[in-house]
Amino acid sequence: MAKASSPQVTPQDSKDKSNKASVAIEVKPLMGNEAIARGVWEAGVRVASAYPGTPSTEILENVAHYPEQDIEAEWATNEKVALDVAIGASFAGERAFAAMKHVGLNVASDALMSMTYIGVNGGLVIVVCDDPGIHSSQNEQDTRLFARLAMVPVLEPSDAQEALDFIKHGYEISEQFDTPVIVRSTTRLSHTRSLVRIGERISQPTKGFVDNIAKNVMIPSHARISHPRLIEREQKLGDYFNTSELNRWEPGKTEYGIITCGISYSYVKEVAEDASVLKLGASYPLAEDLISKFCESVDRVIVIEELEPVIEETVRKLGFKVEGKSLFSREGEFSPSVVRSGLAQAGLLPASESTPGLAPQPLARPPVLCSGCPHTSAYMALRSIDARVAGDIGCYTLAAIEPLKAIHTCVAMGSSIGNAVGMYKTGNETRPIVATIGDSTFIHGGIPPLIDAVYNQANITVLLLDNHTTAMTGGQDHAGTGKNLRGKKTERVDFESLIKAIGVKWVRKADSYNLGNFYKCLQDATRYKGVSVIISDRPCVLDPVKIKGKAFEVRAESCVGCQSCMNLGCPAISWSGELHDGHNKVKISALDCMGCSLCAQTCPSDAIHLPSET
Repeated sequence: MAKASSPQVTPQDSKDKSNKASVAIEVKPLMGNEAIARGVWEAGVRVASAYPGTPSTEILENVAHYPEQDIEAEWATNEKVALDVAIGASFAGERAFAAMKHVGLNVASDALMSMTYIGVNGGLVIVVCDDPGIHSSQNEQDTRLFARLAMVPVLEPSDAQEALDFIKHGYEISEQFDTPVIVRSTTRLSHTRSLVRIGERISQPTKGFVDNIAKNVMIPSHARISHPRLIEREQKLGDYFNTSELNRWEPGKTEYGIITCGISYSYVKEVAEDASVLKLGASYPLAEDLISKFCESVDRVIVIEELEPVIEETVRKLGFKVEGKSLFSREGEFSPSVVRSGLAQAGLLPASESTPGLAPQPLARPPVLCSGCPHTSAYMALRSIDARVAGDIGCYTLAAIEPLKAIHTCVAMGSSIGNAVGMYKTGNETRPIVATIGDSTFIHGGIPPLIDAVYNQANITVLLLDNHTTAMTGGQDHAGTGKNLRGKKTERVDFESLIKAIGVKWVRKADSYNLGNFYKCLQDATRYKGVSVIISDRPCVLDPVKIKGKAFEVRAESCVGCQSCMNLGCPAISWSGELHDGHNKVKISALDCMGCSLCAQTCPSDAIHLPSET
């Protein structure tokens, strides 16, 4: 390949040195999500909305730390509602923000696909946090593919400083090009802490609502006019990114060059310091002219990007020979060792000299529900009646594995009730059909399928596991808790009244800590012909406050080692390692026991008691 000179795109840091020399700069260690929240505030955003989902949850929690007079921040009932709220604020002429994890974008996509045609009034930025490695998700999708479908620009910060800066850039791009903007984060960026230079809030004058029916109302005749503008906007954005400071060409050896983006850039710089690197801050639409010049300047082109070959395919389309997914996987999270291994495979770095087997390995520990979790007994009861259980997304999904092993399906947020209806409609299932769903998930996506179940006369039982919080993501409030994001009292959804209003005739509340009553309630519910709903009404033992009672103890002389209590899967219960009367006995950790009494209720030999009773 012919060599081209490397146009040095000036970083923001150096560009501002001269006119900021006299200004005191405050530097703080911030997690990526905290830096995103800071960027939202500094950008002058007026309205921010989100539904919690790892790895994005902390963004809105940190936005709520900023003054309410500056920014309205709220938990929405789901991601589509969050985006709709932000869209409404944009219509009204204010900068607006929405945050979600990658699967949340699936829920919000209907609104996004229209909003990309409409454009913005006040700037609109959406942060979507992908989860390479599937640490806390049901899949490993790449948001950049969604953005390409919607023709929405994507910015990819590589550290916490850029996370803050790119949010502010995002609003400038949004308003300049009349488009929503996605900022893509990943688990590692969202949850890694680094030093960040912070600034002040930029006050944004309101634009007010602009009456423009042809722009704001996306009926077919208006959409046909808007689509050509969308294609033109895509071309203009590509031209803009060709010279944007968001992309950075770092010259080095010309034997090979690396094109990368996001957190992968940090790994590249750690293991290939001397390589020529084109760091792309925007991964859609791509700066094709800049990429072409970079490829012409090196003998060999390597693309390093997490998940799908978005950049690699574009480089190949431009006519260059490129290596990427032949060296680096389309699955899993990257790391310096992964990058080094791929470059070594390409013959560009020496193979690692580490000796296999000598590195310390973490102790494998299967995930379990917390000590005293109120969901435990619910799934024990389901297993006892041999129910066919459609599960949902939440802490309780852990009941799919040992020792509870009581869930048979799990698809997506709010899918359990609809799945149960479908199972019933086949006529193939002879077992009781039960859908389990948490309180936050029910509000998120469980209400429409419950209406469907009643409307289409399904014979199913719905077990609403109301633990009074969004426990899986750390104990956030929702519309069923009576508190908003800032902890202020608000209206609380009455689940029992709501369910009856839908048309469910059989509705009961039950305390899952009362095993006998709960078992009886479940038996009655599954015998009922029609839609029945049990509301398991017991708060989470950890969030938002820790609920700890007096710890239980085991009478060793009465314990027969039958394992009934061990089948709860409670982390506070373990084998003692001591033999009494030829039996291995159990013990209960006083530190971990929450005092729920489930083990005492299941013990057939009456060996478990409170200390005062022993």
